[in-house]
Amino acid sequence: MSAVIIRPEEPQDREAIQALLTDAFGGEAEAQLVDALRVAGDVVLSLVAERAGEVRGHILFSRLFVRDGYETFPAVALAPLAVHPDHQGEGIGTALVDEAHLRLERDGERLSVVLGDPAYYGRFGYDHERAAGFESAYQGEGLQALAWGEAPHTGRLDYAAAFADLG
Repeated sequence: MSAVIIRPEEPQDREAIQALLTDAFGGEAEAQLVDALRVAGDVVLSLVAERAGEVRGHILFSRLFVRDGYETFPAVALAPLAVHPDHQGEGIGTALVDEAHLRLERDGERLSVVLGDPAYYGRFGYDHERAAGFESAYQGEGLQALAWGEAPHTGRLDYAAAFADLG
């Protein structure tokens, strides 16, 4: 089996990413979310996992703001993370998250939020307790946060407008 290459998304990857997201999630909602985030300029980081010249996985982080009174703190939201169903369990998702976290921290990001399976995302340091103080339409056990340094523990999470269209 050839090695997985993790690299930034390029314009020529978009069709493959759309197909991957549709296959991985069984519908087009996540692909439409990614397109809307791109159009709005809300993408902070988008990486693909490529093996043998094919896109096998994708991860995207969009801009999120934590608002507390008059204070606004920039953060990122991880959504979506997808691996093609035929290639799950090969470590591709882990490689994408690990590389993305290295790049985000290097670039000065200090807080990431995800809505997902606590058992899965907990492996990367995401924790609901870290997100419990945030006001969010998504508040619950699946809302988790990871901080690299000083970051707020309270405030309202304002996601990119594209998330409101998920329904």
